[in-house]
Amino acid sequence: MKRILAIASLALALSGGTALAQSIIVVSHGQANDAFWAAVQNGAQEAAKDTGASVTYRAPETFDMVAMASLIDAAVNQEPDGLVVSIPDADALGDSIRRAVEAGIPVISMNSGGDVSKDLGARLHVGQSERDAGKAAGERLAEMGGEKGICVNHEVGNVSLDQRCEGFAEGFGTISVVPTSNDPQDVQSRVRAALDSDPEIDTILALGATTGGEPSVAAVQATGRGEEIRVASFDLSANFLEAIANGQAAFAVDQQQFLQGYLPVVFLALNAEYGLMPGGDVPSGPNLVEQDAAEMVIDLSARGIR
Repeated sequence: MKRILAIASLALALSGGTALAQSIIVVSHGQANDAFWAAVQNGAQEAAKDTGASVTYRAPETFDMVAMASLIDAAVNQEPDGLVVSIPDADALGDSIRRAVEAGIPVISMNSGGDVSKDLGARLHVGQSERDAGKAAGERLAEMGGEKGICVNHEVGNVSLDQRCEGFAEGFGTISVVPTSNDPQDVQSRVRAALDSDPEIDTILALGATTGGEPSVAAVQATGRGEEIRVASFDLSANFLEAIANGQAAFAVDQQQFLQGYLPVVFLALNAEYGLMPGGDVPSGPNLVEQDAAEMVIDLSARGIR
């Protein structure tokens, strides 16, 4: 973290309030109804203000890899000074990302795809190891006494979310995957159905706080088994943090997604002006936010920063 802050401070010092790059385009796979991606976009916009760069943020309306590949292709055609991409599916997006690299556009990946980023030609990745994060969450839930769990996947087809469930199984033990949409009502209904069908389930790991964590807490409370079932989630939301603070949820896995939007823009702005680029990937997480720390970040989460 000290290294990250030092790099960011350097960016601000060098920018001097003048534009470092004419155009940086960010293409993510996140949907508009997910507060997680609002924080990523806020980070990119804050970096634009701090560096003076012109930043455009784009995403498909749904989890749609064909649409996302088209957005990347359109960005390449605009010949920006830098391109930031998430990579939830390397097979679907790889050709478009390679096209950007072949065109001489510096690419930084963020959030998902850290394991394939370099193979596709990206300069570096800002994010977390999804499998390792899932494993850490699973180990902590096992320490808390969990024996049988479910992994609630709200974005089936996202390789990074599959890796979270795989890591959860590795760290925890016996789990099953509950596939859902990203509609909170659908998530709550499916989680409730899973709990009703198997009373031995005592642990839930959701893969997104707003889309999965909050409705999972609601489903558990509706069963009347709130004291028996542990609920944890990837990422933060104000409501899920409040659930942690009041004991209705165990913890959240924070990957600091604001940095995933902020740092790639800063790095590409510095690269366009001075040829500067960090020599390796930047891990933005994971960090487990448990009850003792939850209240401290509720306001920041509500503001779209944490």
